[in-house]
Amino acid sequence: MRVHFHGAAGEVTGSLHEVDAEGRRLLLDCGMIQGSPEAERRNFEPFPFEPAALDALIISHAHIDHIGRVPLLVKRGFRGPIYAQAATAALMPVMLLDAASISEGEAERANRHRRNSEPEALPLYTREDVQAAMEQVQPLPYDTRREIFPGVEIAFREAGHILGSASVELWTHGRDKDGRKLVFSGDIGPRGTPILRDPASIDRADLVLMESTYGDRLHRDRADTIRELGGILDAAWRDGGNVLIPAFAVGRSQELLYWFARHWEEWGLARWRIFLDSPMAAKVVDIYDRHADLFDEDAKRVWREKPNPFRLPNLHVTASREESMAINRIDSGAIVIAGSGMANAGRILHHFRHRLDRRSTHVVFVGYQAEGTIGRRLVDGARWIRIHGRDVRVNAQRHTVGGLSAHADQRGLIDWYGVIAGSGNGGHPPLALVHGEDKAREALAGEIGERYGVTATLARPGAVLQV
Repeated sequence: MRVHFHGAAGEVTGSLHEVDAEGRRLLLDCGMIQGSPEAERRNFEPFPFEPAALDALIISHAHIDHIGRVPLLVKRGFRGPIYAQAATAALMPVMLLDAASISEGEAERANRHRRNSEPEALPLYTREDVQAAMEQVQPLPYDTRREIFPGVEIAFREAGHILGSASVELWTHGRDKDGRKLVFSGDIGPRGTPILRDPASIDRADLVLMESTYGDRLHRDRADTIRELGGILDAAWRDGGNVLIPAFAVGRSQELLYWFARHWEEWGLARWRIFLDSPMAAKVVDIYDRHADLFDEDAKRVWREKPNPFRLPNLHVTASREESMAINRIDSGAIVIAGSGMANAGRILHHFRHRLDRRSTHVVFVGYQAEGTIGRRLVDGARWIRIHGRDVRVNAQRHTVGGLSAHADQRGLIDWYGVIAGSGNGGHPPLALVHGEDKAREALAGEIGERYGVTATLARPGAVLQV
């Protein structure tokens, strides 16, 4: 096998790795590049390979930085099967149709203001392109080894990141002992993440591609984090304002509702009006309900004994634009969970535009904020933010609640890798670090080298590794 690194090789978004295996060309993920406008323009560039020459696409999970260019890949000629865990396959059209709608809207706004000499703005892809791509998706369950081509097999293992997230095992030469095995971590969740089962252990590999998003830090203890979140809500209530939470529609939003249900009485949540402000929210909740067999035991117990997190008595799921706009007429007592999680698009920007200038507003960041995003600028202390062409003063109180991350921290990544044996020598397999900024990757590589004696490769676009 040969691995060609194309995306998320020195950055956190745009996951894209090509594998040559037994004469077949496979792609691991096809994610969107997110961040600054300059970074996002790279999504329109040609792929560094010919899409029509690919034989299959294998998806790790349904976040846009891992699936966001799938319709574009199909639009440009890819005709092979797309393999995804069954819950991921259910989430993909919801996520991709939203991305298409955003892209179509941005193109429409750009064309309204373009000069006659400027070329027409086009969306990255359309909703029709999404529908065409979904016809190629083939759902697979966890823990089932499947031959996808002669001499090439794959299996999905629980990654504990979001519903349906998977680490990928890829074998060549079937079950022959002389075959080779590649493991792609996808995004690995922390152990003990609410709702989700813990990441599965993988026994051996000849090469591991591992994410490194938080390779340079340790998360706060989860119990301390939850106490902090409760304290923020109490402070916001005393200040008489609203709470704004940028959150991904899949994963973090459901976890927040889980904690609201679990601490319903303790945090006095009956006094609040809670809004899940996302056109995707109802669809995602329905998918979670249909895949409740993937929940961990604690989540199943909460669903039995507490208010159902997805049906809290004061939860309002706002699907329409008019319902979303009406929230901004509420001056106090509202908790608003809205996308996007990095505040680079979506309805959260409208709420920021109306509320960031107020000291009584509390903004809570519960996930990673990539370079170039509005979320990252706010976390870094920006006093002014430009939203939809308008400069907005930031007087709101900002909170970064790191312990709710859906990504494993440095210790979690080291432990996940540490149980994987290499082939033949009893040590650990070669390792390439992807999906991380250099500071995080260098710190993680140093720790792994010291502990296991393995020199990790920091993947770069255009680099090739032989397995």
